[in-house]
Amino acid sequence: MRKHLQSSAFSARTMGLFLFILVGLSACGETSAPTIDTPPPLGIEGHENPLMAVWETDFGVPPFDQIENDHYIPAFREAMELHRTEIDVVVNNPEPPTFENTVFALDLAGALYSRVGRVFGAVNGAHTNDVLQEVARTMAPERAAHGDAIGLNPGLWERVNAVFEQKDELGLTPEQSKLLEETHKGFVRSGAALDEISKARIMEINSELAELSIRFGENVLGETNSYELLVTDTADLGALPANLVTLAAERARGSGHDTGWAFGLDRPSINPFLEYSTNRDLRRDIFMGYALRGDNDNAHDNKTTLARMAALRAEKAQIMGYPTHAHFIISDNMAETPNRVLDFLEEVWRPALAVAKRERADMQELMNSEGIPGKLEGWDWRHYTEKVRKARFALDQEALLPFFEVNAVRDGVFMISNRLYGFSFHEREDLPRWHPDQQVFEVREADGSHLGVLYMDFFTRPSKRGGAWMNSLRSQSNVSGFVTPIVTTNFNFPPATEDGPSLIGLDNAMTLAHEMGHALHGLMSNVTFEALSGTSVPRDFVEFGSQIMENWMGEPEVLREYAKHYETGEVIPDDFVDKLQASATFNQGFITVEFIAAAFLDMAWHLLEEPVEHDADAFENAEMARVGLIEEIIPRYRSTYYNHIFSGGYSAGYYAYLWAEVLDKDAFQAFVEAGDLFDSETSDRLRDEILSRGGTLPGMELYVNFRGREPSIQALLEARGLVGVE
Repeated sequence: MRKHLQSSAFSARTMGLFLFILVGLSACGETSAPTIDTPPPLGIEGHENPLMAVWETDFGVPPFDQIENDHYIPAFREAMELHRTEIDVVVNNPEPPTFENTVFALDLAGALYSRVGRVFGAVNGAHTNDVLQEVARTMAPERAAHGDAIGLNPGLWERVNAVFEQKDELGLTPEQSKLLEETHKGFVRSGAALDEISKARIMEINSELAELSIRFGENVLGETNSYELLVTDTADLGALPANLVTLAAERARGSGHDTGWAFGLDRPSINPFLEYSTNRDLRRDIFMGYALRGDNDNAHDNKTTLARMAALRAEKAQIMGYPTHAHFIISDNMAETPNRVLDFLEEVWRPALAVAKRERADMQELMNSEGIPGKLEGWDWRHYTEKVRKARFALDQEALLPFFEVNAVRDGVFMISNRLYGFSFHEREDLPRWHPDQQVFEVREADGSHLGVLYMDFFTRPSKRGGAWMNSLRSQSNVSGFVTPIVTTNFNFPPATEDGPSLIGLDNAMTLAHEMGHALHGLMSNVTFEALSGTSVPRDFVEFGSQIMENWMGEPEVLREYAKHYETGEVIPDDFVDKLQASATFNQGFITVEFIAAAFLDMAWHLLEEPVEHDADAFENAEMARVGLIEEIIPRYRSTYYNHIFSGGYSAGYYAYLWAEVLDKDAFQAFVEAGDLFDSETSDRLRDEILSRGGTLPGMELYVNFRGREPSIQALLEARGLVGVE
């Protein structure tokens, strides 16, 4: 998941630099951005708040060791005031509006505000506490109002629109034209062209949505952290791998229990328990604990929150002139229309559901053959999946684990990056970080020059939200000198224990590669304007850069490079590799169905034609019945803990992962067709035509420039074992 935090559509440097460039451009009338060798530092010299000061750290990384919780609110408010001053300069410029004094100037406005927001968002997501959560609640309406004051500013809109109307006569470069187009579109989609009554209502909706989104995410985290399953009988652990047994014992001690093993709702804890525990009642307990998060009619209940958000989004879309929120969002994506999204999802759903039903039958037969009466349930699926896998492929997941130690997997991803692009990674233990678990690397080009800085935060903890994601702490730009990127990747892998290292398995190795793909997309950016750099692309294109990296991780020649036993150094045996290849499409019915069910649910909430607050459970049940979801599978995210769409920026966009998989599977075939998974000509083209270009061209145009044609869905269907399924 890519979470690219920006304060608004308008990003920048400092007020001094802002005025310097703006005055210079107004005087000389140039149509291209000035370039100086070294960008001036961002910040205010001698400021006592480290968030506002000039950062004297190597590479300009945030001084996390100096930033304290009480620095954020003053920094936000001061940076907003500075941003308002910069905007006033643009609005009140007596010169006629031009690209330079209006559109380019807006790209230069709000540097410190953007910087504060990026740092806060990264830390609050990965290492929050009560104080930071209160900061988020306090600032959410203020930040929403600040963004609206810019996006709905009539004087600013008048100037931007005036430039846009003369765009064909300005002699702009392609990138300048794209910045103008995106800036104008940003104002239109903010509501700048609306009447004053509509603008006022939009501002009210945005403020309420900001607060509700914060509440939703906090409720999910609170509900996740409040659950505990304490196991007191070792027999109930089944064949749980030894490292996870130790981890559960340490968790129990940390919770104040003298004996036993504790399990929670974070994926590294719940998934192995569901797979290995032989106690069906305990499996049911933890499964339902997970499935009912935010749906327990308690202080963390999210039903009314999400229903209100969906209704507000529907109302806002109609004010903006769209039938639904989904129409509004998807009109700015590659898919363009909700009907195209739904048709795409249906095309994959039909064969996937048929395969899932076959999988269910196989597991039902095995369960009953063990003397367990009744029907298979959701809490049985993962348990019998592993039993069927082992019986069918003689593949023992526990035996595989020692070959996927987290640092070895990390080095494998680094190896892939090196062989594709020539990058090298140099750990910097001296650079500040927000948590001791973090690893920090300087990333260098093949010639040894600096490319950027990469933070990696691997392990689960109560202060971190669930899932995996990438943040951009600083985006690349090349206006007043080349600004190199600083990116973070965040995961929820099981930590090391006193008995051994963190062993994550192939599925989590794919997750590590996925987020590294986002990081590389940010690191390889080579554009002029920050607003178009890195992962600033449509939602249904942004996952391409991440997902294409996953394709290498399971390839036999790549596995043999990085999958080595953490104790002996033994390369993963050929027998294991063969079994992994043979089982590559196993359980893909379940995996695909649970994903698409969640994508359908997202679309349903955001295809509301009236701003009505629905009963969340009844609405969800009706939609799942409509699409024919079998009762043994629940959506990957039920409504009440669906952070992606109610707290993470993916509303009417969760389909994007599958959409992008069409692109990444098809693109990977270019390497296969070249006869070399690390073919340098193909990787150079991938970097030059897509990964370095940010959002300077439409996503499909970028893709066609690389591949020579539009993508085919065939490679995706083959990879998931869905070809020829009736």
